[in-house]
This record gives sequence, C-alpha cells and structure tokens, in this order.
Amino acid sequence: MQIQILKSKIHRVRVTQAELDYIGSITIDERLMIAANIIEGERVQIVNVNNGERFETYVIKGEPNSGNICLNGPAARRVAINDIIIILGYGIMDFEEAKLFKPALVFPNEKTNLLTS
Repeated sequence: MQIQILKSKIHRVRVTQAELDYIGSITIDERLMIAANIIEGERVQIVNVNNGERFETYVIKGEPNSGNICLNGPAARRVAINDIIIILGYGIMDFEEAKLFKPALVFPNEKTNLLTS
C-alpha cells in the first residue's frame, strides 16, 4: 500500500510579497527550500495562520538568503503581506517505509525568514 506522508515543512514564515499579476505559484528563498528538501516545481500546501486559508500551488526558487516568501497569481488573494504561513510538502511512499521516514522540518526566524544556524 502507498500512502501520502509529510515530507517537508517550513514552519511559520512571513509573507514578504504578493504579486497578483503573475502566472501563479510561491517564490521561496532557495536556502529555505534546500533546508526543507523542497525542489522547484514541487506542489506544496500553504496554510495561512492569520486567516485559516489552506491552498495548494507550486514552488519557484527565490534568491538565497533573501528571506523572500512571495505568493504569486491567484494565491496572492489568499494572503496579506506580513501574514504568517506554513509551507507543507508531501511524498508518496510504501506504508512500511513511511513508518520510519522523518520529514525535513525547518523553523526559520519569523521576522527575517532566515535560518538562524
């Protein structure tokens, strides 16, 4: 049996931009992507802590160490600049393999969106 399981989590980052007139997606600081084991083009779920919105989009690589978290296209309507969001990535794996799997959990500085270590 195959199941869907949490693979990656960027916990509590601040939205720095929202660009409605864009094709769509979320731009994430590349350093955060690497730390969370998320790749460009990957489907992710966004959870907005401020308003309870939950939606999916795909990832675009942002400038490393910029702290940039930008919701693009229609997703820009689901956030406000300075909202706190959680970014979740999922994987599909064998049930037994999933029991042993440990997701990449990233806890950046909420004010700067940068990693502290």
